Amino acid sequence: MSNSVHQMASADFPTRWGQFRIYGFAGEFDGKHEEAVALVMGDVKTTPPLVRIHSQCLTGDVFGSLRCDCRDQLEMAMAMIAEQGAGILVYEQQEGRGIGLMAKLQAYELQDSGLDTVEANERLGFKADQREYLLPAATLNALGITQVRLLSNNPDKVAALEHAGIRVVERVPCEVSLTEHAEDYLKTKKEKMGHLFTTR
Repeated sequence: MSNSVHQMASADFPTRWGQFRIYGFAGEFDGKHEEAVALVMGDVKTTPPLVRIHSQCLTGDVFGSLRCDCRDQLEMAMAMIAEQGAGILVYEQQEGRGIGLMAKLQAYELQDSGLDTVEANERLGFKADQREYLLPAATLNALGITQVRLLSNNPDKVAALEHAGIRVVERVPCEVSLTEHAEDYLKTKKEKMGHLFTTR
């Protein structure tokens, strides 16, 4: 099955962080239809742009959940791109590390009974992280990006981009301050999923 992406739309996109252009992409990846948007600011071709691959998190991004660091990471990425005057945020619809919204809420319920995020996903029959990042890599390729400064703590994202022929010239930490609600969440990210933190 060929992994291909198509640009579906492009429009001006003013935000409280500044002026972006929003692109819609859709594609078939290993037989599954996936969609993502890319927010692009400034000149992203002259030097490797700051890039954030962000997976949808309804509970964090929209409702401000304190169980995760997603919204803070999203806002930090937008602010850093705006501060530098250039960059790309790829927002993919991979709720709950790719398990979907309802399964994610079931995982929350299991976490309330004492399981960590990895154990909860596995109890529900999923891998710790279902995401593969084929669509974000294809999206960056479609935008003509060959080198990036990747804003991420996740080594899997670095590997996925490198595998797709996009050179990660720098991994920029994406670390935010947290409440006690997310302490165990981040500890699991670090100890069981290999996420990289300089301050934890």
